[in-house]
Amino acid sequence: MGPYYEHNFKTQVEQCDPPIAAIKVAMDSLINSGCQVYFGRWLIEGSPYVILFDIGSAAWNLDRWKGDLWDACSIGLPYHDREANDSLILGSLIAWFFKELTDQLRDERNIIAHFHEWQAGAGLVLSRSRKLPMATVFTTHATLLGRYLCAGNVDFYNNLDKFNLDKEAGERQIYHRCCLERAAVHCAHVFTTVSQITAVEANHMLHRNPDVVTPNGLNVKKFSAMHEFQNLHSTNKTQIQEFVRGHFYGHLDFNLEKTLFFFIAGRYEFSNKGADIFLESLSRLNYLLRVHKSDVTVVAFFIMPAKTNNFNVETLKGQAVRKQLWDTAQFAKEKFGKRLYEALLRGEIPDMNKILDRDDFTIMKRAIFATQIIFHPEFLSSTSPLLPMDYEEFVRGCHLGVFPSYYEPWGYTPGECTVMGIPSVTTNLSGFGCFMEEHVSDPAAYGIYIVDRRFRSADESCNQLTKFLFSFCQQSRRQRIIQRNRTERLSDLLDWRYLGRFYMHARHLALSRSFPDKFKMDPTATPPTEGFRYPRPPSVPPSPSASLHSTPHHSDEEDEEEDEEPYDEDDEAERDRQNIKVPFTLAPVPRRKKKQPGEYGN
Repeated sequence: MGPYYEHNFKTQVEQCDPPIAAIKVAMDSLINSGCQVYFGRWLIEGSPYVILFDIGSAAWNLDRWKGDLWDACSIGLPYHDREANDSLILGSLIAWFFKELTDQLRDERNIIAHFHEWQAGAGLVLSRSRKLPMATVFTTHATLLGRYLCAGNVDFYNNLDKFNLDKEAGERQIYHRCCLERAAVHCAHVFTTVSQITAVEANHMLHRNPDVVTPNGLNVKKFSAMHEFQNLHSTNKTQIQEFVRGHFYGHLDFNLEKTLFFFIAGRYEFSNKGADIFLESLSRLNYLLRVHKSDVTVVAFFIMPAKTNNFNVETLKGQAVRKQLWDTAQFAKEKFGKRLYEALLRGEIPDMNKILDRDDFTIMKRAIFATQIIFHPEFLSSTSPLLPMDYEEFVRGCHLGVFPSYYEPWGYTPGECTVMGIPSVTTNLSGFGCFMEEHVSDPAAYGIYIVDRRFRSADESCNQLTKFLFSFCQQSRRQRIIQRNRTERLSDLLDWRYLGRFYMHARHLALSRSFPDKFKMDPTATPPTEGFRYPRPPSVPPSPSASLHSTPHHSDEEDEEEDEEPYDEDDEAERDRQNIKVPFTLAPVPRRKKKQPGEYGN
């Protein structure tokens, strides 16, 4: 359920009739009162049903609904806050819809309404104040004030109990929004958040400890490449190498076969996303590589959309020159091959000094000095003139994602790296990092490096990150391949097929609290997750730092000669699979019809 936007509806939704008569009656009640409501299937995987409300058609009710909100919880919304006013209109329409729907259904079915973020809070508060017979769940993915405070470079986590919340919210002109968020949290039958670190934050910022932590999952099937992910890494790495050839044209004094690609991505929040300590750690890494006379080169990418007028001209020149050199080389190769073939047909061994003439050398020299170009700016996409790759392809081609975030309630970027088999750096202040610490005995062995940004100073955290990066640079090619295999196997941990269990638990808990006579459940019960943990792998190497070469000058050929520990990918993969149990089934709940095999309760 959400707001209706005409363009999005026409392009992303297939309009249809509701499959349940009561929904149609409830919609008609709103429509007959002058509001516009639409029903259809969202054209994404799974084709879920959507109910969309036209906020503009109901805006004339805003003043009356502001009065209803004040009567319900004494929260007033300023006229100039368009987003808050729109959220109230949407919430009022949703509460109205649920009133009509529950009147129609009576005891025939039980409704669970799951609200996300403060923008949905008004609908929950109004529904509860009107005592609608339905179970409610509220999820915050990041507290509103927490995000604002962290963006201001405060020592957030060491001062959680010291902030004057009302004062801080008032100074940032978000007091009414924070009040709405807090009201929704305390009105809900069940309150959830996406990670343990955000649960700690919510307890201080919103004064309620979450009942259930519901980690964010990924549609692993979308990213799945079966056994092809290693080949995809190689293919996309080659494309990035081509970009690097152009970018460093004229200064390409390093071996691309011994070059590692690191990247950071996300919103352009320099401190929150850890771009600041990533830069500093790269400086320290550079020093270590020089001191140890390493032949490894690191190229770091910052994939962060920011305001820009155009591409860097020198970058465009480099890419154009690279392409022109490639085209010239291909032309010379064809000419060379034809002349070689003709000489062999005559039974002659060609004179290699004469197989290319003066004109050929002239063309190549001209190509080296050519610099004229005209291009238009675009961001990272398959049509970009700089790096013609989609984000997913780019990630697959890199060696390591680095996301040393200070404020990251969950962290999709390292999660996406994981399901694509690319190791990554995260922190114990990100939901993803906390989740991996809980469910993986030795995260680094599986390519998940967790920087301590909670209990160490910024300088100590930077040193730890530098150590991770340096040890990664010292891995052999064989070690990186083994690690990518392990990283990709963590996909099961992030699959909605498994993480959906926490959402099911939250919704059953909400039913038991809203309809205690019909749904029995221990309110202190937690989802059973025994066995939901990867053990430390016994073979080759548990982490890069544990098996460093005596010299950083090793080569890939050395891998075949070293007496390394035995490693059986199939055997290790099977052991890991056994540690991920099938999704648990909650206790059966009363239903009017017989449950089908494998079907979950209401």
